[in-house]
Amino acid sequence: MQIKRVVVTGMGALTPIGNNLEAYWEGLRTGKSGCAPITYFDTEKFKTKFACELKGYDPSDYFDRKEARKLDRFAQYALVSSDEAIADSGIDLETIDKFRVGVVWGAGIGGLETFQNEMIGYAGGDGTPRFNPFFIPKMIADIAPGNISIKHGFMGPNYTTVSACASSANAMIDALNYIRLGHCDVIVTGGSEAAVTIAGMGGFNAMHALSTRNDSPESASRPFDATRDGFVLGEGAGALILEEYEHAKARGAKIYAEVVGGGLSSDAHHMTAPHPEGVGVVRVMENCLENAGLKPEDVDAINTHGTSTPLGDVAELKAISKVFGAHASNININSTKSMTGHLLGAAGAIEAIASILAMEHSIVPPTINHSVVDENIDPSFNLTLNKAQEREVNVAMSNTFGFGGHNACVLFKKIG
Repeated sequence: MQIKRVVVTGMGALTPIGNNLEAYWEGLRTGKSGCAPITYFDTEKFKTKFACELKGYDPSDYFDRKEARKLDRFAQYALVSSDEAIADSGIDLETIDKFRVGVVWGAGIGGLETFQNEMIGYAGGDGTPRFNPFFIPKMIADIAPGNISIKHGFMGPNYTTVSACASSANAMIDALNYIRLGHCDVIVTGGSEAAVTIAGMGGFNAMHALSTRNDSPESASRPFDATRDGFVLGEGAGALILEEYEHAKARGAKIYAEVVGGGLSSDAHHMTAPHPEGVGVVRVMENCLENAGLKPEDVDAINTHGTSTPLGDVAELKAISKVFGAHASNININSTKSMTGHLLGAAGAIEAIASILAMEHSIVPPTINHSVVDENIDPSFNLTLNKAQEREVNVAMSNTFGFGGHNACVLFKKIG
């Protein structure tokens, strides 16, 4: 069987630093912080009172009132970003073979707010089970790709990948392989999350996973900085149209980049903590390079998982040093989570988009909020600190890791 080439022909973004692809890139390029005090609920008694919420998002701009009530925010975000990506791709929805178009979507949690609100309502009642008839279909994680396919009539493979924060990277790799093997011509892929909720903030605070820098939320997400104290929760979605190369060429599609490889591994170490030496992370990057048929020295930029946790950042950079050796100092390493916060199941998608846009514009977005050098980090690394850097990027890597030890890595390459 001949392995087919796969390219990206459309993208859409709904993020804490921009509500569409163009605005997202502008936020990335200029080093914009998406973090601010939480507006969704009263945080008076919460340890962390800030997050990276969407700014100016109004469901009525995209859905009628009746439709919006049937959709959890994570599913709304999926539809908004995928609509943008589909429009960006220029696919003719009237003529395309919809049996050859799939939707593979990532979500780490799904409809957390819906579940939370229904349980609060039940607990506040008299014990009679009065639940919204849309409770279950609003909550389940697979409803996001289901709604995308229903809206557009796509009848190819349709499901959700769940691997915590690696979910949308897993989705992209699944989509890549379906097209490579000839099962589909086009797949809508990406991820969405809406966990900035009472339950989400309370749960992550209980784990001591979140930053508590309440006096300066805009600078709380500070990957690689010696004073980092946890990640900042974000929300939103990213969507990519993956397409078989010859199919894209035949219709004269704009091509952003080629998806040349995907790698997977497991830490097999701890429920939430990374392996201190980054053993699984070493293997996932090696697997990805092998899958792509590339050498370490081919890579120009790495968008790290870089969540701003004391253990995770160091472990990932140790792994990069082991995989890339002396070449690591020639790579632009960054963490766009410094701007967007951590979008959990949507992180892989929006960071893949950031990597592709860096290639397109020859600008690597910065790792903002860095002020104190961490002596545990190799000083020869170029962490793209505080300001975007211009450079030609021909190959970009995007790393995403999830609770449970799930590791995923995706490689993108310019079309020559």
